[in-house]
Amino acid sequence: MQSGAAAAAIAQAVKASGAIVRMKPDDFLQIAYRADDSLVVMATSKVFGKTSYKYIMGYKGLAFYTKSPSRLSLGSGAEIVHAKTIWIPG
Repeated sequence: MQSGAAAAAIAQAVKASGAIVRMKPDDFLQIAYRADDSLVVMATSKVFGKTSYKYIMGYKGLAFYTKSPSRLSLGSGAEIVHAKTIWIPG
């Protein structure tokens, strides 16, 4: 029963947040470079000593998300907001 409740919570979160497009870091960078004056939210997490970097940004009405083992070079045109965490449903 708990898994049903969890699935319902995830479905509700997706409805509330809209479409989130997960992509590889290289594909995310292509979108970030294409967007003028982009706003990118970045969070760093550490699990078992391994650091990972999560990024999310909006472009043309969609939210694009990626996770990378290394920091991405977003260029000078991107405004970066550092967040404590980024949570993506599902």
